[in-house]
Amino acid sequence: MRDTFPLLVETDFPALSRARLETLQANLGYRCNQACLHCHVAASPRRTEEMSWETMVLLLAVARRHRVATLDLTGGAPEMNPHFRRLVTEARATGLRVIDRCNLTILSEPGYEWLADFLADNRVEITASLPCYLEDNVDAQRGDGVFRASLEGLRTLNALGYGRPDTGLVLNLVYNPLGPSLPPAQQALEQTYKRELAARYGVVFNQLFTLTNMPIQRFGSQLVSRGQFDGYMSLLKDAYRPENRAGVMCRSLVSVNWQGQVFDCDFNQMLGLPLRVRPQAPTHLSDLLDADLEGHAIRVATHCYGCTAGQGSSCGGALEHASDGMQDASVAAAHGDPR
Repeated sequence: MRDTFPLLVETDFPALSRARLETLQANLGYRCNQACLHCHVAASPRRTEEMSWETMVLLLAVARRHRVATLDLTGGAPEMNPHFRRLVTEARATGLRVIDRCNLTILSEPGYEWLADFLADNRVEITASLPCYLEDNVDAQRGDGVFRASLEGLRTLNALGYGRPDTGLVLNLVYNPLGPSLPPAQQALEQTYKRELAARYGVVFNQLFTLTNMPIQRFGSQLVSRGQFDGYMSLLKDAYRPENRAGVMCRSLVSVNWQGQVFDCDFNQMLGLPLRVRPQAPTHLSDLLDADLEGHAIRVATHCYGCTAGQGSSCGGALEHASDGMQDASVAAAHGDPR
């Protein structure tokens, strides 16, 4: 796999600085029951890295120290970490909002029959990847049979109340493009997703988040091998909107890897660009027990254009929710819908 770090580290992206810390995003490990082509973590069933309970204890201590509101759990498949249930239970007991970035197919894996009920009982918010409402498109990106397994997971969650009004059980879906293009306008695409998933499969959800693919790990390597890397970077730079810089996730979030090292965002984590509260020293969770981050410089590289292009992109979806006049028909065409 081609490392795109040397192509990204030298950058003309403008300087950014941190605001108040509101979210701890913790990568609980790179093991996953899938190996998706777009995965910027390069997760797979063969990966063995996983966060220890000792590091999780430190994570909760940092959350208390900084009065963080949200604990955002990712992976790999975060649920495959053996301490997942204990971490979620203790985090919820302290009043933390917990988000589980779930791939949906884990819900039907042998040995995880407990998962859906556990998430509902603890009122964990679910942010689930579903890159299209059409089976062929999803399977092309994530593997044969993934769409059907994802659909089964969505129906299980709906049956528990997820995605339904007045239950408080939040189910959000995530879209990312199949190839080197910007995602369609989020609002219009959300309307199309809701209509198509309800009509075709009887599935409901709360919100759709559109994410821009980052030119790192598997997706970046694929761009390089196909001779598309430079063209994609030009696309991102040409679509840059400076007003998006104020809302990028790295201003209020830190990403923590399975070893407890701290980064400005998940993408910097995958590029090996650690956050630094002291010159020349990578930051560890233990450093955040007596250090404030507000005002600190954020480490930027050329991939940062991905978060600021067009409508913007973050772990919570587009930074700008306007449809920009996109019609449902154009969204359907972008998905290969024959209508």
